[in-house]
Amino acid sequence: MHNKRWVIQPPITPQAEEALSKFPYILKQILFNRGYGSDAEARAFLKAEPTADTDPFQLTGMQAAVDRIQYALEQNEPIAIYGDYDVDGVTATALLVQALQGLDADVRGYIPNRFDEGYGLNTDALDTLKADGVKLVITVDCGIRSPDEALHARTIGLDLIISDHHHPDGLNLPPALAVINPKQHGDPYPDKDLAGVGIAYKIAEALFSFHPSSSYNLQSLLDLVALGTVADLAPLVGENRVLVRKGLKQIRETKRQGLFSLAGVAQIKLDKIKAGDIGFMLGPRLNASGRLESALASFELLTTTDFMKAGQLAQQLDVQNRQRQSITRSMQQQAEEIALAEDPEAFLLFAAHEEFNPGVVGLAASRLTETYYRPAVVAAKGTEETRGSCRSIPEFHITDALDLCKDLLVRHGGHAAAAGFTVKNENLPELVSRLREIAKDQLEGKDLRQTLSADMEVALEELNFEVLGHLAYLEPTGYGNPDAVFVARDVKVRASRAVGSEGRHLKLTLEDSRGAAYDCIGFRMGAMQASLPQRVDAMFNLEANEWNGRTTLQLNLKDIKTAGVPD
Repeated sequence: MHNKRWVIQPPITPQAEEALSKFPYILKQILFNRGYGSDAEARAFLKAEPTADTDPFQLTGMQAAVDRIQYALEQNEPIAIYGDYDVDGVTATALLVQALQGLDADVRGYIPNRFDEGYGLNTDALDTLKADGVKLVITVDCGIRSPDEALHARTIGLDLIISDHHHPDGLNLPPALAVINPKQHGDPYPDKDLAGVGIAYKIAEALFSFHPSSSYNLQSLLDLVALGTVADLAPLVGENRVLVRKGLKQIRETKRQGLFSLAGVAQIKLDKIKAGDIGFMLGPRLNASGRLESALASFELLTTTDFMKAGQLAQQLDVQNRQRQSITRSMQQQAEEIALAEDPEAFLLFAAHEEFNPGVVGLAASRLTETYYRPAVVAAKGTEETRGSCRSIPEFHITDALDLCKDLLVRHGGHAAAAGFTVKNENLPELVSRLREIAKDQLEGKDLRQTLSADMEVALEELNFEVLGHLAYLEPTGYGNPDAVFVARDVKVRASRAVGSEGRHLKLTLEDSRGAAYDCIGFRMGAMQASLPQRVDAMFNLEANEWNGRTTLQLNLKDIKTAGVPD
């Protein structure tokens, strides 16, 4: 039952204890764990104040980009914002389109179709835009690894500005009029972790500094920044934390029709929204259209002012999200069977099939990585090419691994934990064996278990609404700034049952020796119910649960094991 490694952070040092003496006891330990050892740093973090200079003109290429956009505005040239079909790309496209509309630009959004055009810039789309009279194309969340397409734009006389947050291919930058990406070599911008939509916001900021008299409120776009940044798993520290904190506030008072409608179908109260609601409820719905057909529905939802249309689009995304969930479930089972049939001991799981939906392969890969704690690749096999999506574990940088195979690939790109690639079918067997070899090299002999980290041990009786109130200051929480995690030792399982469709989730009541009892929910832990011991160690987040107008505290389980079994 227990196959995860638990690590509990070391207790606060006497010096930090002294420096943070004004903070309550539980919050003190959590601040120390997050690396805030002085009163001033801790307060800046809790208030989500910027700690570095955020002037957008520090970004290499920004001045050139803004000058060219200014010229387009003066000459009333048609501009296209060229995005990507995930939430980061769609929100970034919507943001720049609306910012430029605020300056009366002739501007349109263009989002490629995942199935016909694939990821990123493509020459046919550039030809179409050129034929439509577009003079300037600005990419958001894509383009950093498109040197050939950038050259094509130059050849046909299209001006191109590339803004992206993916890792560049070394010093080999595309030949665009300007390249804006804090990860490019030598870029002085202090924060390297902005999402694509964060960089789009910096472009809007820079542009509006030339239009001080404009009545357009740039802050009204921060809701989009929060949606894209959280959904794209950009780390919620530094400037992202500042932008998302403000963006959540903007969502709570949003005038954006599409967000009202989307929150309605997702059954979320916008006035109480947290980052987790974007990650689990809004993000997947905004992603669903691009995974199953075209992301234009999500773009329209975020930009429409027509409430009838917003309602219809939100319904459509909700239906597509349900379809996406059931496709993911069956694809995950199939991918699991294929990967394990080939080599159950492999250090990298690989499953390719003709019937896999290319829009969902990444989600299936995610589930495989989660279940088996191995890097996983799930790929949709076409007639000539195979398009794959990869997910990985901290011990294995998947994009570096693909770089070592680039002689076999048509294109590839991504981050340490997630990447995508296209490969010609004749090279597929060689790619699989090479990736497995690289994984074996790097992972053999390591104790491969998921490590779960907790902030501290607590007694259940120490938990109350006051503690929950203190934890709210950590928001926005998520990737890079996790929710506080607690461990309670040797507690009694007073009641347990499996709930949800097919009993996938676990409901428990846990009680400590002093009689303090809490209800718990363990998502995707339903299978544990049959073999639960009477006394357990539990690892959990503390949260509020609203039901029938009553709010109670509940524990959201991360893991559970027999009391006394070593961590």
